[in-house]
Amino acid sequence: MKDIFFCPEESNFYSNCLDTFVLNNCRNSDSIVEFGSGDGSPMINSLLKNKFDAVIHGFELNTLAWKLANSKIDEYNLAHKYKISNSCLFNSSQPKAEYLVANPPYLPAPDPDIYMPLLFGGVDGATVTNNLLSLGYKNVLVLVSSFSNPTSTIKIAAKNHYFVHNFMVLPLKFGHYSSEPKVKKCIDSLRQKKMAFYSENHYFLAGVLFRNSQESTINLSNELAQVMTSL
Repeated sequence: MKDIFFCPEESNFYSNCLDTFVLNNCRNSDSIVEFGSGDGSPMINSLLKNKFDAVIHGFELNTLAWKLANSKIDEYNLAHKYKISNSCLFNSSQPKAEYLVANPPYLPAPDPDIYMPLLFGGVDGATVTNNLLSLGYKNVLVLVSSFSNPTSTIKIAAKNHYFVHNFMVLPLKFGHYSSEPKVKKCIDSLRQKKMAFYSENHYFLAGVLFRNSQESTINLSNELAQVMTSL
């Protein structure tokens, strides 16, 4: 469906990050909040492989995606574990949880008038991601794009006492959404300002687990910055 985000490679990567950094490490007493659940596929795929038995509270603004997600949740009998609201996390009471997870919108553009407006991540692509790091959740798993001012995200994280606890990186080709002329022009402009990093056909997408702690024994922030700016 063209009105619902569709990129199997990215969705599978997000699901893998959920498995590796969150669900495999959660206790059953831990709850999870998800920003932008989409059609629910990444989280559902992870839940079907995992013994996680607490509750995930998802938020999704796209009504079509929300309806599709709930039909899949019912199909797999996961309604007791995965509950998605057709609303925005930022405008909610922001339920308490050990983890906040998201594949947030990260397309840079001068305004939201793009092929899929809900993928608009602000003029540098990092606005929504950076705002998620201001909500105070102890652990935040987000996907970070190398063409969406990744260094600003690392700096905002540090300002809010988040450290990079772990990450993994996927090289991706520019796809349908990121190749839209209006978006690509903005990405090219960011590159000239050293705010976007990519090769001719590829960029990096990193799944990053940020942990909020005054003192962290693990801090991979410098390593992440080096990887994301290496293209």
